Amino acid sequence: MQLRLSHAAHLPTFTRRGIPLRQLFPFSTASVFTMAATRRSSRLSSQQENHNATSTTEAMPPPSAPNIGRKRKSASAPSAPSTSPPTTPTKRRMTSRPPLTPTPSAVGVMVEPAAVDSKPLHRRINRLADPNLTNATLLSPESSRLISSKDMESVSPSKAPRVKVTTETLLQEANKYLISVDERMRPLVEKNFCRVFSPEGLAETIDPFESLASGIISQQVSGAAAKSIKAKFVGLFHGEDTDPSTHKRFPHPSEVAACTIEHLRTAGLSQRKAEYIQGLATKFSNGELTAQMLHDVPYEELLEKLLAVRGLGRWSVEMFACFGLKRMDVFSLGDLGVQRGMAAFVGRDVAKLKARGGGKWKYMSEQDMTELSDKFAPYRSLFMWYMWRVEETDVSTME
Repeated sequence: MQLRLSHAAHLPTFTRRGIPLRQLFPFSTASVFTMAATRRSSRLSSQQENHNATSTTEAMPPPSAPNIGRKRKSASAPSAPSTSPPTTPTKRRMTSRPPLTPTPSAVGVMVEPAAVDSKPLHRRINRLADPNLTNATLLSPESSRLISSKDMESVSPSKAPRVKVTTETLLQEANKYLISVDERMRPLVEKNFCRVFSPEGLAETIDPFESLASGIISQQVSGAAAKSIKAKFVGLFHGEDTDPSTHKRFPHPSEVAACTIEHLRTAGLSQRKAEYIQGLATKFSNGELTAQMLHDVPYEELLEKLLAVRGLGRWSVEMFACFGLKRMDVFSLGDLGVQRGMAAFVGRDVAKLKARGGGKWKYMSEQDMTELSDKFAPYRSLFMWYMWRVEETDVSTME
Protein backbone atom coordinates (compact mmCIF):
# COMPACT_ATOMS: atom_id res chain seq x y z
CA MET A 1 0.00 0.00 0.00
CA GLN A 2 1.39 3.44 -0.97
CA LEU A 3 0.95 6.33 1.41
CA ARG A 4 1.12 9.95 0.46
CA LEU A 5 3.44 11.81 2.80
CA SER A 6 3.64 15.07 0.89
CA HIS A 7 1.67 16.89 3.54
CA ALA A 8 3.75 15.63 6.43
CA ALA A 9 5.73 18.81 6.51
CA HIS A 10 2.54 20.80 7.02
CA LEU A 11 1.42 18.78 10.06
CA PRO A 12 1.18 20.90 13.23
CA THR A 13 3.81 20.55 15.89
CA PHE A 14 2.16 18.95 18.90
CA THR A 15 3.55 19.69 22.32
CA ARG A 16 3.24 18.13 25.73
CA ARG A 17 3.77 20.64 28.55
CA GLY A 18 5.60 22.87 26.14
CA ILE A 19 7.95 20.16 24.89
CA PRO A 20 7.57 19.19 21.21
CA LEU A 21 6.52 15.62 20.69
CA ARG A 22 9.34 15.18 18.21
CA GLN A 23 11.78 15.48 21.08
CA LEU A 24 9.85 12.95 23.17
CA PHE A 25 9.56 10.44 20.30
CA PRO A 26 12.66 10.52 18.15
CA PHE A 27 11.16 9.23 14.93
CA SER A 28 9.68 10.97 11.95
CA THR A 29 6.03 11.38 11.07
CA ALA A 30 6.54 9.28 8.00
CA SER A 31 7.79 6.39 10.07
CA VAL A 32 4.65 6.60 12.19
CA PHE A 33 2.46 6.15 9.14
CA THR A 34 4.66 3.33 7.92
CA MET A 35 4.35 1.46 11.24
CA ALA A 36 0.58 1.92 11.21
CA ALA A 37 0.33 0.55 7.70
CA THR A 38 2.46 -2.46 8.63
CA ARG A 39 0.25 -3.27 11.62
CA ARG A 40 -2.91 -2.99 9.53
CA SER A 41 -1.45 -5.33 6.90
CA SER A 42 -0.48 -7.87 9.58
CA ARG A 43 -3.98 -7.71 11.06
CA LEU A 44 -5.63 -8.40 7.72
CA SER A 45 -3.33 -11.36 7.09
CA SER A 46 -4.11 -12.78 10.54
CA GLN A 47 -7.87 -12.51 9.94
CA GLN A 48 -7.52 -14.36 6.63
CA GLU A 49 -5.56 -17.18 8.31
CA ASN A 50 -8.15 -17.47 11.08
CA HIS A 51 -10.92 -17.66 8.49
CA ASN A 52 -9.17 -20.50 6.67
CA ALA A 53 -8.56 -22.36 9.94
CA THR A 54 -12.21 -21.98 10.92
CA SER A 55 -13.41 -23.36 7.61
CA THR A 56 -11.19 -26.42 8.05
CA THR A 57 -12.32 -26.97 11.63
CA GLU A 58 -16.02 -26.80 10.75
CA ALA A 59 -15.56 -29.68 8.30
CA MET A 60 -14.23 -31.91 11.11
CA PRO A 61 -16.52 -33.56 13.70
CA PRO A 62 -16.52 -31.79 17.07
CA PRO A 63 -14.53 -33.46 19.85
CA SER A 64 -16.45 -35.26 22.57
CA ALA A 65 -17.09 -33.24 25.74
CA PRO A 66 -15.15 -34.39 28.78
CA ASN A 67 -17.13 -36.09 31.54
CA ILE A 68 -16.82 -33.59 34.35
CA GLY A 69 -18.91 -35.67 36.75
CA ARG A 70 -16.44 -38.55 36.88
CA LYS A 71 -13.50 -38.45 39.24
CA ARG A 72 -10.02 -38.43 37.76
CA LYS A 73 -8.18 -41.67 38.14
CA SER A 74 -4.83 -41.65 39.85
CA ALA A 75 -1.92 -41.51 37.38
CA SER A 76 0.20 -43.76 39.57
CA ALA A 77 -2.30 -46.64 39.39
CA PRO A 78 -3.68 -46.98 35.85
CA SER A 79 -6.62 -49.32 35.56
CA ALA A 80 -6.61 -52.29 33.21
CA PRO A 81 -8.62 -51.90 30.04
CA SER A 82 -12.13 -53.29 30.37
CA THR A 83 -13.50 -55.62 27.74
CA SER A 84 -17.16 -54.83 28.53
CA PRO A 85 -18.75 -51.42 28.02
CA PRO A 86 -19.24 -49.32 31.18
CA THR A 87 -22.65 -49.52 32.78
CA THR A 88 -24.42 -47.05 35.05
CA PRO A 89 -25.01 -48.53 38.51
CA THR A 90 -28.70 -48.96 39.28
CA LYS A 91 -30.15 -47.17 42.30
CA ARG A 92 -31.43 -49.30 45.13
CA ARG A 93 -35.17 -49.03 45.38
CA MET A 94 -36.38 -48.48 48.92
CA THR A 95 -39.26 -50.77 49.71
CA SER A 96 -42.05 -48.81 51.33
CA ARG A 97 -43.52 -50.40 54.41
CA PRO A 98 -46.66 -49.35 56.24
CA PRO A 99 -46.07 -47.54 59.53
CA LEU A 100 -47.16 -49.17 62.74
CA THR A 101 -50.31 -47.84 64.33
CA PRO A 102 -49.58 -45.92 67.55
CA THR A 103 -52.93 -46.79 69.10
CA PRO A 104 -51.99 -49.35 71.81
CA SER A 105 -49.07 -47.53 73.44
CA ALA A 106 -50.56 -44.04 73.13
CA VAL A 107 -53.93 -45.05 74.57
CA GLY A 108 -52.19 -46.99 77.32
CA VAL A 109 -50.53 -43.81 78.56
CA MET A 110 -53.80 -41.94 78.18
CA VAL A 111 -55.92 -44.24 80.35
CA GLU A 112 -53.31 -45.30 82.92
CA PRO A 113 -53.62 -43.12 86.04
CA ALA A 114 -50.52 -41.68 87.68
CA ALA A 115 -51.69 -42.62 91.17
CA VAL A 116 -52.66 -46.27 91.64
CA ASP A 117 -54.34 -46.89 94.96
CA SER A 118 -54.66 -50.33 96.49
CA LYS A 119 -58.35 -49.63 96.97
CA PRO A 120 -60.48 -48.75 93.95
CA LEU A 121 -61.62 -45.14 93.85
CA HIS A 122 -65.09 -46.25 92.91
CA ARG A 123 -66.55 -49.65 93.75
CA ARG A 124 -68.39 -51.65 91.15
CA ILE A 125 -71.98 -50.44 91.08
CA ASN A 126 -74.74 -51.36 88.68
CA ARG A 127 -75.50 -48.01 87.07
CA LEU A 128 -77.58 -46.78 84.16
CA ALA A 129 -75.79 -46.96 80.83
CA ASP A 130 -76.39 -45.06 77.61
CA PRO A 131 -74.55 -45.91 74.36
CA ASN A 132 -74.74 -42.27 73.29
CA LEU A 133 -73.37 -40.73 76.51
CA THR A 134 -70.45 -41.15 78.90
CA ASN A 135 -70.52 -44.41 80.86
CA ALA A 136 -67.34 -43.87 82.87
CA THR A 137 -67.13 -42.46 86.38
CA LEU A 138 -65.30 -39.14 86.08
CA LEU A 139 -63.20 -37.46 88.73
CA SER A 140 -63.54 -33.68 88.81
CA PRO A 141 -59.92 -32.49 88.39
CA GLU A 142 -60.17 -29.62 90.92
CA SER A 143 -62.64 -30.84 93.53
CA SER A 144 -62.11 -34.64 93.30
CA ARG A 145 -65.89 -35.03 93.13
CA LEU A 146 -67.13 -38.18 91.41
CA ILE A 147 -69.55 -37.78 88.51
CA SER A 148 -71.41 -40.76 87.08
CA SER A 149 -74.82 -41.92 85.94
CA LYS A 150 -77.43 -42.98 88.45
CA ASP A 151 -77.06 -46.35 90.09
CA MET A 152 -79.96 -48.73 89.82
CA GLU A 153 -80.70 -48.50 93.53
CA SER A 154 -81.71 -44.87 93.13
CA VAL A 155 -84.02 -45.55 90.19
CA SER A 156 -87.68 -45.65 91.16
CA PRO A 157 -89.31 -49.10 91.00
CA SER A 158 -91.82 -47.86 88.46
CA LYS A 159 -89.06 -46.97 85.98
CA ALA A 160 -86.75 -49.93 86.67
CA PRO A 161 -88.53 -52.46 84.41
CA ARG A 162 -88.15 -50.11 81.44
CA VAL A 163 -84.37 -49.89 81.84
CA LYS A 164 -82.77 -52.07 79.16
CA VAL A 165 -79.05 -51.32 79.49
CA THR A 166 -76.94 -50.96 82.62
CA THR A 167 -73.21 -51.10 83.30
CA GLU A 168 -73.64 -54.80 84.16
CA THR A 169 -75.30 -55.67 80.86
CA LEU A 170 -73.80 -53.10 78.44
CA LEU A 171 -71.07 -55.33 76.98
CA GLN A 172 -73.41 -58.30 76.69
CA GLU A 173 -76.07 -56.28 74.88
CA ALA A 174 -73.50 -54.68 72.57
CA ASN A 175 -71.94 -58.02 71.57
CA LYS A 176 -75.36 -59.47 70.86
CA TYR A 177 -76.17 -56.53 68.61
CA LEU A 178 -72.89 -56.76 66.65
CA ILE A 179 -73.49 -60.44 65.88
CA SER A 180 -77.06 -59.74 64.81
CA VAL A 181 -75.80 -57.18 62.28
CA ASP A 182 -73.02 -59.38 60.85
CA GLU A 183 -72.50 -63.04 61.64
CA ARG A 184 -68.79 -62.68 60.88
CA MET A 185 -68.47 -60.91 64.23
CA ARG A 186 -69.28 -64.07 66.19
CA PRO A 187 -65.77 -65.64 66.19
CA LEU A 188 -64.22 -62.31 67.18
CA VAL A 189 -66.65 -61.87 70.05
CA GLU A 190 -66.19 -65.43 71.29
CA LYS A 191 -62.39 -65.29 71.08
CA ASN A 192 -61.75 -61.84 72.59
CA PHE A 193 -62.95 -60.32 75.84
CA CYS A 194 -63.21 -56.51 75.82
CA ARG A 195 -62.48 -55.34 79.34
CA VAL A 196 -62.91 -51.66 78.40
CA PHE A 197 -66.71 -51.88 78.40
CA SER A 198 -67.04 -54.68 80.92
CA PRO A 199 -68.55 -54.01 84.37
CA GLU A 200 -65.01 -53.94 85.80
CA GLY A 201 -63.80 -51.47 83.17
CA LEU A 202 -66.82 -49.22 83.62
CA ALA A 203 -66.19 -49.10 87.38
CA GLU A 204 -62.81 -47.39 86.95
CA THR A 205 -62.51 -43.70 87.75
CA ILE A 206 -61.09 -41.42 85.07
CA ASP A 207 -59.55 -37.97 85.60
CA PRO A 208 -60.37 -36.22 82.28
CA PHE A 209 -57.62 -33.62 82.68
CA GLU A 210 -54.98 -36.27 83.31
CA SER A 211 -56.23 -38.37 80.41
CA LEU A 212 -56.17 -35.51 77.91
CA ALA A 213 -52.81 -34.16 79.14
CA SER A 214 -51.33 -37.66 78.90
CA GLY A 215 -52.57 -37.85 75.33
CA ILE A 216 -50.65 -34.67 74.50
CA ILE A 217 -47.53 -36.02 76.22
CA SER A 218 -47.65 -39.26 74.19
CA GLN A 219 -47.85 -37.52 70.81
CA GLN A 220 -44.99 -38.49 68.43
CA VAL A 221 -42.99 -40.36 71.08
CA SER A 222 -42.77 -44.00 72.08
CA GLY A 223 -44.83 -45.42 74.91
CA ALA A 224 -41.79 -45.81 77.15
CA ALA A 225 -40.70 -42.21 76.52
CA ALA A 226 -44.22 -40.93 77.19
CA LYS A 227 -44.38 -42.76 80.54
CA SER A 228 -41.00 -41.35 81.54
CA ILE A 229 -41.99 -37.77 80.66
CA LYS A 230 -45.32 -38.15 82.44
CA ALA A 231 -43.61 -39.37 85.61
CA LYS A 232 -41.22 -36.39 85.53
CA PHE A 233 -44.15 -34.06 84.87
CA VAL A 234 -46.03 -35.35 87.90
CA GLY A 235 -42.84 -35.08 89.99
CA LEU A 236 -42.64 -31.34 89.30
CA PHE A 237 -45.55 -30.75 91.67
CA HIS A 238 -44.42 -32.87 94.62
CA GLY A 239 -41.48 -30.90 95.95
CA GLU A 240 -38.50 -32.90 97.17
CA ASP A 241 -40.30 -36.25 96.99
CA THR A 242 -38.35 -37.81 94.11
CA ASP A 243 -38.87 -41.47 95.00
CA PRO A 244 -39.95 -43.07 91.70
CA SER A 245 -41.55 -46.04 93.52
CA THR A 246 -44.22 -43.89 95.18
CA HIS A 247 -47.38 -43.17 93.21
CA LYS A 248 -48.22 -39.49 93.15
CA ARG A 249 -51.49 -37.88 92.14
CA PHE A 250 -51.70 -35.98 88.89
CA PRO A 251 -51.55 -32.18 89.47
CA HIS A 252 -54.71 -30.09 89.50
CA PRO A 253 -55.34 -27.89 86.45
CA SER A 254 -54.91 -24.73 88.56
CA GLU A 255 -51.42 -25.88 89.60
CA VAL A 256 -50.36 -26.47 86.01
CA ALA A 257 -51.90 -23.22 84.76
CA ALA A 258 -49.88 -21.27 87.36
CA CYS A 259 -46.56 -22.78 86.19
CA THR A 260 -44.26 -21.15 83.69
CA ILE A 261 -43.54 -22.80 80.37
CA GLU A 262 -39.85 -23.01 81.28
CA HIS A 263 -40.66 -24.98 84.44
CA LEU A 264 -42.94 -27.39 82.59
CA ARG A 265 -40.25 -28.02 79.98
CA THR A 266 -37.86 -29.34 82.64
CA ALA A 267 -39.93 -32.54 82.62
CA GLY A 268 -38.84 -33.20 79.03
CA LEU A 269 -41.73 -31.50 77.25
CA SER A 270 -41.18 -29.59 74.05
CA GLN A 271 -42.09 -25.91 73.88
CA ARG A 272 -45.35 -26.62 72.08
CA LYS A 273 -46.42 -29.50 74.31
CA ALA A 274 -45.80 -27.37 77.39
CA GLU A 275 -47.96 -24.63 75.87
CA TYR A 276 -50.69 -27.13 74.93
CA ILE A 277 -50.88 -28.64 78.43
CA GLN A 278 -50.88 -25.24 80.08
CA GLY A 279 -53.69 -24.10 77.77
CA LEU A 280 -55.68 -27.26 78.56
CA ALA A 281 -55.17 -26.66 82.29
CA THR A 282 -56.43 -23.10 81.92
CA LYS A 283 -59.65 -24.28 80.29
CA PHE A 284 -60.30 -26.70 83.18
CA SER A 285 -59.36 -24.20 85.88
CA ASN A 286 -61.62 -21.43 84.53
CA GLY A 287 -64.59 -23.77 84.07
CA GLU A 288 -64.68 -23.80 80.28
CA LEU A 289 -64.18 -27.58 80.47
CA THR A 290 -65.70 -29.58 83.31
CA ALA A 291 -66.12 -33.24 84.13
CA GLN A 292 -69.89 -32.74 84.30
CA MET A 293 -69.98 -31.28 80.80
CA LEU A 294 -67.84 -34.10 79.38
CA HIS A 295 -70.20 -36.60 81.00
CA ASP A 296 -73.47 -35.14 79.74
CA VAL A 297 -73.04 -33.49 76.32
CA PRO A 298 -73.81 -35.29 73.05
CA TYR A 299 -70.86 -36.63 71.10
CA GLU A 300 -70.87 -33.96 68.36
CA GLU A 301 -70.79 -31.19 70.94
CA LEU A 302 -68.03 -33.00 72.78
CA LEU A 303 -65.95 -33.11 69.60
CA GLU A 304 -66.50 -29.42 68.95
CA LYS A 305 -65.40 -28.33 72.43
CA LEU A 306 -62.32 -30.54 72.61
CA LEU A 307 -61.11 -29.91 69.06
CA ALA A 308 -61.08 -26.20 69.94
CA VAL A 309 -58.28 -26.92 72.44
CA ARG A 310 -54.80 -26.41 71.00
CA GLY A 311 -52.85 -29.66 70.85
CA LEU A 312 -55.85 -31.97 70.66
CA GLY A 313 -56.35 -33.51 67.23
CA ARG A 314 -59.32 -35.55 66.13
CA TRP A 315 -57.62 -38.90 66.74
CA SER A 316 -56.68 -37.91 70.31
CA VAL A 317 -60.23 -36.78 71.05
CA GLU A 318 -61.71 -39.97 69.58
CA MET A 319 -59.43 -42.17 71.69
CA PHE A 320 -60.27 -40.16 74.80
CA ALA A 321 -64.00 -40.43 74.12
CA CYS A 322 -63.74 -44.19 73.59
CA PHE A 323 -61.27 -45.32 76.25
CA GLY A 324 -61.51 -42.44 78.72
CA LEU A 325 -65.20 -41.57 78.72
CA LYS A 326 -66.27 -45.12 77.72
CA ARG A 327 -68.63 -43.85 75.05
CA MET A 328 -69.98 -46.70 72.96
CA ASP A 329 -70.58 -44.98 69.61
CA VAL A 330 -67.14 -43.64 68.64
CA PHE A 331 -65.36 -44.58 65.43
CA SER A 332 -61.97 -43.38 64.14
CA LEU A 333 -61.55 -43.29 60.36
CA GLY A 334 -57.93 -42.14 60.65
CA ASP A 335 -56.59 -44.97 62.79
CA LEU A 336 -54.29 -47.18 60.73
CA GLY A 337 -54.91 -50.27 62.86
CA VAL A 338 -58.65 -49.95 62.34
CA GLN A 339 -58.17 -49.53 58.58
CA ARG A 340 -56.01 -52.62 58.35
CA GLY A 341 -58.34 -54.70 60.51
CA MET A 342 -61.41 -53.72 58.51
CA ALA A 343 -59.70 -54.58 55.23
CA ALA A 344 -58.83 -58.02 56.56
CA PHE A 345 -62.33 -58.38 58.03
CA VAL A 346 -63.94 -58.01 54.57
CA GLY A 347 -61.48 -60.48 53.01
CA ARG A 348 -58.79 -58.28 51.49
CA ASP A 349 -55.15 -59.41 51.45
CA VAL A 350 -53.61 -56.55 53.44
CA ALA A 351 -50.08 -57.82 52.70
CA LYS A 352 -50.53 -56.92 49.02
CA LEU A 353 -52.08 -53.50 49.51
CA LYS A 354 -49.85 -50.60 48.47
CA ALA A 355 -49.63 -46.98 49.47
CA ARG A 356 -52.27 -44.75 48.00
CA GLY A 357 -53.31 -41.13 48.21
CA GLY A 358 -50.02 -39.26 47.98
CA GLY A 359 -47.93 -41.77 49.89
CA LYS A 360 -50.34 -42.23 52.79
CA TRP A 361 -51.25 -45.81 53.58
CA LYS A 362 -54.92 -46.55 52.98
CA TYR A 363 -55.99 -50.12 53.50
CA MET A 364 -59.60 -49.06 52.95
CA SER A 365 -61.23 -45.85 51.79
CA GLU A 366 -63.04 -43.70 54.33
CA GLN A 367 -66.26 -44.12 52.38
CA ASP A 368 -66.09 -47.91 52.63
CA MET A 369 -65.17 -47.70 56.31
CA THR A 370 -68.10 -45.38 57.03
CA GLU A 371 -70.60 -47.55 55.17
CA LEU A 372 -69.51 -50.65 57.05
CA SER A 373 -69.16 -49.12 60.53
CA ASP A 374 -72.49 -47.26 60.40
CA LYS A 375 -74.27 -50.61 60.42
CA PHE A 376 -72.99 -51.24 63.95
CA ALA A 377 -74.19 -47.96 65.51
CA PRO A 378 -74.72 -47.22 68.40
CA TYR A 379 -71.95 -49.68 69.36
CA ARG A 380 -69.23 -48.62 66.94
CA SER A 381 -66.64 -48.24 69.71
CA LEU A 382 -66.85 -51.94 70.44
CA PHE A 383 -66.82 -52.76 66.73
CA MET A 384 -63.65 -50.64 66.39
CA TRP A 385 -62.03 -52.54 69.28
CA TYR A 386 -62.69 -55.84 67.54
CA MET A 387 -61.21 -54.50 64.29
CA TRP A 388 -57.91 -54.04 66.12
CA ARG A 389 -58.10 -57.66 67.16
CA VAL A 390 -58.62 -58.94 63.59
CA GLU A 391 -54.91 -58.42 62.88
CA GLU A 392 -53.92 -59.53 66.40
CA THR A 393 -53.06 -56.01 67.56
CA ASP A 394 -51.90 -56.12 71.17
CA VAL A 395 -54.55 -54.07 73.00
CA SER A 396 -53.56 -55.11 76.52
CA THR A 397 -52.02 -51.69 77.17
CA MET A 398 -55.34 -50.05 76.32
CA GLU A 399 -57.11 -51.83 79.15
